[in-house]
Amino acid sequence: MHYTELLQRGLKKEFLSAEEGLFLFKNAATADLMLVANELRQKAVPGNKVTWIIDRNANTTNVCIANCKFCNFYRPPGHHEVYITSIDEYKQKIEEMFRLGGEQLLLQGGHHPDLGLAYYCDLFRELKSLYPNLKLHALGPPEVAHITKLEKSSHYEVLLALKEAGLDSLPGAGAEILNDRVRRLVSKGKCGAKEWLDIMRVAHQLDLTTSATMMFGHVETLMERMEHLVSIRQVQSEKPANAKGFLAFIPWPFQDEGTMLQKLKRANNSCTADEYIRMIALSRIMLPNIIHIQASWLTVGKQTAQICLHSGADDMGSIMIEENVVSAAGAPHRFTANGIQESIREAGFVPQLRNQQYEFLEVPERIEQQVLV
Repeated sequence: MHYTELLQRGLKKEFLSAEEGLFLFKNAATADLMLVANELRQKAVPGNKVTWIIDRNANTTNVCIANCKFCNFYRPPGHHEVYITSIDEYKQKIEEMFRLGGEQLLLQGGHHPDLGLAYYCDLFRELKSLYPNLKLHALGPPEVAHITKLEKSSHYEVLLALKEAGLDSLPGAGAEILNDRVRRLVSKGKCGAKEWLDIMRVAHQLDLTTSATMMFGHVETLMERMEHLVSIRQVQSEKPANAKGFLAFIPWPFQDEGTMLQKLKRANNSCTADEYIRMIALSRIMLPNIIHIQASWLTVGKQTAQICLHSGADDMGSIMIEENVVSAAGAPHRFTANGIQESIREAGFVPQLRNQQYEFLEVPERIEQQVLV
């Protein structure tokens, strides 16, 4: 087998196996992967536009019992720094976001042992009552699994209640690597791989749009990365015909600064720019049924993200008015609204503001000169 044969099959949008993906990762030249991935990107998202979004990543609580070994954000119950965000704090955050041109709140937090379904439903209803135009891109499969366990309920009943309370879309958070060997080592307190995937299946049945993620470069093998991609692809292939399913896939490298994985000398952030570009390209090749691939500028920086736009990615994600989790582990990069648009132009593309459904929006004039920190 020669890698050019696999690339030709990839160009035809054939589903390559995990073994074939691994062969490509190990043997194909970066330039060849970029070329094929870019051609597939043009088939999936024709034209010269690269999308971006304005939203805010706010946290419901930092109390968490999952005890992930890559997370510096959480605090155990009883810790003197624990908090639950109040409605007045949400109002301040949301109104500031609206002034800066955003409409979506990415709302996530820890696995609080006392916050069940009623808390989140009441919160969503109150926020939607106060701000009818607010979009809630909230929680994620691990949090849904945690709430389901607290309620002794089902994924379907929990997601249906959350949707009826105002949930607009479900982020692909907490995927890490969808392999239980890996999850036992890095996020033992979170749901297993099968439950994560099953929750997404239910979300698609309920016509909730979702995204999928992968945090790589810690204790996983290259084969486990490829198996992760195959699992995501399989769930997408099962979605109802009328559902959008996974709208986007977002891979990013593990951020190690001060994490337990680093302290225990089990993993360090050793992902190079070349490796990240190759993973973006492989994501596009291995996931022909997912339209959008997002480059994680937050973790890899402007220049690498710009190259990714020629390697299969068509989206630069959010300027992130607020982000506390990945940044707590050392992700150093920041963008303003002007800066993200200029970086897209520098890469040879036309920036296009979007919403979570990838519908195009006009850039509000009032944010053009606004500096976001």
